[in-house]
Amino acid sequence: MASKWNWTEQRSRTAFLALQDGTVLRGYSVGAPCDGLGEVVFNTGMSGYQEILSDPSYSGQFVTLTYPEIGSTGMNLADMESRQLFANGLIIHNANTTSNWRADGSLADYLLRWNIPAIAGVDTRALTTKLRTEGTLRGFLCVTGKVGEADAIRQAKDWCGLDGQDYASKVSCTEPYPWDRDGSLSTSWGIADELPPTDMKIVAYDFGIKWNILRSMRRLGMEVTVVPARTPAAKVLAMKPDGVFFSNGPADPAAVTYAIDSARDLLGKVPLMGICLGHQLLGLACGGKTYRLKFGHHGCNHPVKNLRTSKVEITSQNHNFALDPATLDTSKVEVTHLNLNDQTIEGLEHKQEPMFCVQYHPESSPGPHDPFYLFARFRELIREA
Repeated sequence: MASKWNWTEQRSRTAFLALQDGTVLRGYSVGAPCDGLGEVVFNTGMSGYQEILSDPSYSGQFVTLTYPEIGSTGMNLADMESRQLFANGLIIHNANTTSNWRADGSLADYLLRWNIPAIAGVDTRALTTKLRTEGTLRGFLCVTGKVGEADAIRQAKDWCGLDGQDYASKVSCTEPYPWDRDGSLSTSWGIADELPPTDMKIVAYDFGIKWNILRSMRRLGMEVTVVPARTPAAKVLAMKPDGVFFSNGPADPAAVTYAIDSARDLLGKVPLMGICLGHQLLGLACGGKTYRLKFGHHGCNHPVKNLRTSKVEITSQNHNFALDPATLDTSKVEVTHLNLNDQTIEGLEHKQEPMFCVQYHPESSPGPHDPFYLFARFRELIREA
């Protein structure tokens, strides 16, 4: 990463982002020296870039941060949301030098470690306006100087994108593992000094699961075993769980057909909870269909109304697809939450079976803690069942 004061690097502006519509935005490299393809999205959060970059749900995407000053808080291992950085690339306005007592490395250090390209010097708010107007666009990020603009535009046009693509199996773990048996990962940040004893066994599907989801369940007395995305329902049931959790994850939910089958096989046999991609998979298992949003929901400030309580929660979100309300069988499922920005479905509950799911992220990281009660609701659902 070039120094903030390296004016030669910034003025030369040899790095560029080429979009499928022919637009080229120039800047300077602040990440790994590699080029790549990605779906360009924007995130409206003012902080939390480390958690965003390490969220497996961003796999396949170039994340544009609307907040203009990025990098001053640095990076640290305690705030990672998974084992590595998963975003395909990062687009920012201004790269700041690190100045934070918790940092064990800079943003550039971590981008280099996981080979993630990044570009600074871009008018990210103008880019965001373009994405809101025209919709999500495919892009090619060139920081090496080895690809010309015309070729970069062509590659962006020709790239298959994320529609119809199963990325969950790409980011999932390869073997089952117990989460945090010694409690060290769930008491990080000084939030919880002591953990309650575990009295419930949960199996969590890893479609790109965030660690704070696992921390949240452990802090409520749940012993969690994480299993790979392609684990059959029969194998999960053989583990005799009290509940099964369907995690967040990247790309197109309709392409994760094996997970839809697992959800359908588990429904009615064990209490189920889903978040984000897990919400969509459970909705598909109940007979619904999904569609692509124009520019997705990515940020920490999305208002969601709980239709049962009429309370509004400010939520953290990251998804490009939503459930189509016209395809849902209302004799089987009830819509429990709505997004107040565009009225998309944010929550479902099954009317006959112990199952509920939400489109947003109650574990935050980054984001508000308004919906954290949903993990306690999972405990209640298991007790009731």
